[in-house]
Amino acid sequence: MSQPAPVREGTHAVFGNGTAHSRDQHSCLAAAYDPVTLPRLAAAGVGPGWHCLEVGAGGGSIARWLAGRVAPGGSVLATDLDPRDLAPGPRLEVAALDVARDPLPEAAYDLVVARLVLQHLPTRDAVLHKLVRALKPGGLLQIDELDASYEPPLLTPDAEAEALYVRFLRAKTGALRAAGGDPHWGRKVPAAVRAAGLTAIDVHLHIGVRHAQDPGLGLQLNHTHNLRDRLTEQGMTQEDLDRVGRLMQDPSFRAASSVLYSVQGRRPGRGRS
Repeated sequence: MSQPAPVREGTHAVFGNGTAHSRDQHSCLAAAYDPVTLPRLAAAGVGPGWHCLEVGAGGGSIARWLAGRVAPGGSVLATDLDPRDLAPGPRLEVAALDVARDPLPEAAYDLVVARLVLQHLPTRDAVLHKLVRALKPGGLLQIDELDASYEPPLLTPDAEAEALYVRFLRAKTGALRAAGGDPHWGRKVPAAVRAAGLTAIDVHLHIGVRHAQDPGLGLQLNHTHNLRDRLTEQGMTQEDLDRVGRLMQDPSFRAASSVLYSVQGRRPGRGRS
């Protein structure tokens, strides 16, 4: 097995925006995980008058949903390191934000939400504390993150195909770690949220089965293109990536998904409940 590449200083975002691959990724993310993220927010009572911040808004599906819920009197700020795939609208403002470096207003938001963002940031614990400080007293933080440590293949044509898929998963983990990320961070979110000072912590887990029609597997297929250079640094060849891409499109293929942790907590103090 090849050794992971070292962490590179000053690495840009692992997943860039403004490309055909990024738009496909945003579509897969929304289809795979909005059915988890949005009901959680609805159950928390997000509604008229709420002022909301989304960090790492990507294609904007969460932000658009929030903007449809906060009228009258509410607002949504959707931010991303590169917001070119975001569009403003009624009650929806868009801004560029490097959450690891740029300041956020203190005690400004009823809700802060970040999905599949902090795991990519080497300074994720400091960023988490910054997001907590941006909440009003009583405000709600929702962090949705994956733990990719368990996602085994279940049905493949043969042992060689199974080994190829496992190599692909290991290469992706290595690529994300080389960029300073922690693809297993999902399991650590509940403790991190508590350590950041939040209370009323509520944890939901989601796991599914990947198959050719599953948008979660579509996301994996996207990564054979979107992360191609980083995956080849981890020892995968272009032929390997083409083969594993065909494997994931095989109607008989099945694999366990990674685990999505959806974690909510509130900043102590009187406010919305």
